[in-house]
Amino acid sequence: MAYRAPVEEMLFVMNEVAGLPDIAALPIFAEATPDLVSAVLTEAGKLASGVLDPLNVVGDRQGSHLENGIVRTPTGWKEAWEQYRDGGWCTLPFDPDYGGQGLPWLVAIAVQEVTDSANMAFGLCPLLTKGTVELLSAHGSKQQKDVYLPNLISGQWTGTMNLTEPAAGSDLSQVRAKAVNIADGSYRISGQKIFITYGDHEMAENIVHFVLARLPDAPTGVKGISLFIVPKFLPKADGTPGERNDARCVSLEHKLGIHASPTCVMSFGDHDGAVGFLVGEENRGLEYMFTMMNNARLAVGLEGVAIAERAYQRAVDYARERVQSKPLGGTAKPGAAIIAHADVRRMLMDMRSRTEAARALAYYAAAAIDRAHHQDSAHERAEWQNVVDLMIPVVKGWCSETGIHVANQGVQVHGGMGFIEEAGAAQYLRDARITAIYEGTNGIQANDLVGRKVGRDKGAAARAMITRMWTTVSALEASNSQTCHILRDRLAEGLEALSAATDWVAETYAGDPVATAAGSFAYLNLWGIVAGGWLLARGVLAAEAQKNGNPKFLHAKSLTARFFAEQYLTQAHALKTAAMAGKDAVMGLEEEDF
Repeated sequence: MAYRAPVEEMLFVMNEVAGLPDIAALPIFAEATPDLVSAVLTEAGKLASGVLDPLNVVGDRQGSHLENGIVRTPTGWKEAWEQYRDGGWCTLPFDPDYGGQGLPWLVAIAVQEVTDSANMAFGLCPLLTKGTVELLSAHGSKQQKDVYLPNLISGQWTGTMNLTEPAAGSDLSQVRAKAVNIADGSYRISGQKIFITYGDHEMAENIVHFVLARLPDAPTGVKGISLFIVPKFLPKADGTPGERNDARCVSLEHKLGIHASPTCVMSFGDHDGAVGFLVGEENRGLEYMFTMMNNARLAVGLEGVAIAERAYQRAVDYARERVQSKPLGGTAKPGAAIIAHADVRRMLMDMRSRTEAARALAYYAAAAIDRAHHQDSAHERAEWQNVVDLMIPVVKGWCSETGIHVANQGVQVHGGMGFIEEAGAAQYLRDARITAIYEGTNGIQANDLVGRKVGRDKGAAARAMITRMWTTVSALEASNSQTCHILRDRLAEGLEALSAATDWVAETYAGDPVATAAGSFAYLNLWGIVAGGWLLARGVLAAEAQKNGNPKFLHAKSLTARFFAEQYLTQAHALKTAAMAGKDAVMGLEEEDF
C-alpha cells in the first residue's frame, strides 16, 4: 500500500482550477512550463514513494530522542534529508540570486503536499524552513540575507519559529523572553520557548531560530515584541558555522502523533546569553513574524490535504481487498470486497470529495499569493492580496478539519482493523490531529476570519470573492449537462447562505463582536464548503471543455463534484443559521452550567 502521488489530479487542479498557465505567463515565471512542472511533480512523487513513505512507520515507532543534550532523529532520517536537500527540493519558490529556482509558490505547494502525504513528520522540517526564508526575504537586512538565505534555501541549514512560552500559549502579548542590546550591535536573548518544531536535530549543519523577545524598555503587550535571529552555531566570517550559541533543547514533548518530528522545549541564555541579531526595527517583531505565520498557516492547511489523500489511498486499497458479506440489492455473491457495499462507497466518496475540494482550495490560495506578488498592476496585486488574506484562515481551518475528518473515515473503512496500529490507518488520524491546533487553533482562525478579514472592512473583500464565485453559477447554467445543473442549484443555494451570513457578520461585528466570535467556526466551515464546492464546479466545467483528456478521469471529476454538492453544499443553510445564532447558543450559559 505504498503512497502514489496523484500527479494527474494535481496537474489538473493546478492548470484548470488554480490558473497555473496564467501565472506561468508572468515574465518572472517563464521557466514554469507544463513539461517542467509535470517533471517536478513526477520526480517528487518518486522520492516520496521510494524514500519518505517507507520511513513514515519507522519514524512513528521510533520517534526522536534527546540523548546527552543532542536530539537524534529516527533511523534513515538524516540520509533522507540529504537526498531531499541535494535534490534541490528546498529551493523551488525562492530568489535565484540566493540559490532558489524562482518557481511559483503554486508548484512548491504541490511538492509540499507530496512530501507531507508520504511523511508528514518529515515534511515539517522543510515547511518551517521555507517560512523562515519568506520572513527573512521580506524583512531582513542585506547582510542577514547574504549570510542566511543561501544556506536556508539550499537546506544546508534549517529554520524554526519560536513564539510560544509556557505562560503565554497563543496570547503572544504575554511573551516574557528578554533581549538586551550589546555594544557590538548584537543582543543577548534569554528565556524559554515551547512547542518548537525541529528546534534541534542532527540533520543540518546549523539551525536558525527566529525568536520573539522583549527589550527592557519595550511597550507592554504585542506592540513591545521584537524579532531576533538566534543561530545554533554563530556564523564565522566566511559564513560557515562557528562557535556554539547559548541555545539548547532541554526536553522533547511526547505527542499523540508526528512522533518523528522533534517538538522541543528550547532554552535561550542559560549561561552567557544567546547571541541574537535584530530583524528590522525594534518592537515590530510580531508584525514581521506574521509573514512566516501566514506562510505556515497555508502549509498547515495543506497538511490536511496531504493526510486526507494518504488516508483515502489506504482506505481504497483496503476496501478493494477486504472480503466480507453480500452487498444489498446487487448480484454479487457472498464474500464480495467491501467496496461493493453502499455505505463503504459513501465513506470513500466522502473522503475523495472533501480531499479534492480542500486541495483545490489550498492550490487556489497558493496561486493567489503568486498573483499578489507578481501581477503587473498595483491594483491587481492588491485585489489578489485581499483574496490571500481572506482565504488563509479558511484554508488553515477548513482544510485541516478535512484532514482529521478524512483520516477518521479511513479508520472507519478499515473497521476493527482500523483501530489496530499495524493496519496503518490510525497513524494518519493521530498525525492529522495537531493541524487543527498549531499555527493558531482553528477557533483563532475563525475569529480572525470574522474580525480582521470580514468585520474590519465591512465585508468588502468577502463580497468581492462571493461575486467572483457567482460567475461560475452562470457558466454552469449555460452547460447542457445534468450534473452542471445540479451543481448550479446547490452552489447558488450555498452562495445565498454565505452572502447572508457575510452581511450579518459585516453588520454585527462592530457593535457585538462576541456574537460574531460565537458563530465564527460555523462561518469558517461555511466558507470552506462553499468555496470548495465552487472550485470543484470549476473543475467540472474545465473537464467538459477538454477534448483529448482521460475520459475515466474526467468522468470521475463530475461524480466527485456532484457528491460534494449534494452532501456538503446542502449544509450551507444550516451553517448560516449556526453562525448567526452562535451567541444565543453558548453565551447565555454560566460557568456552573458546564
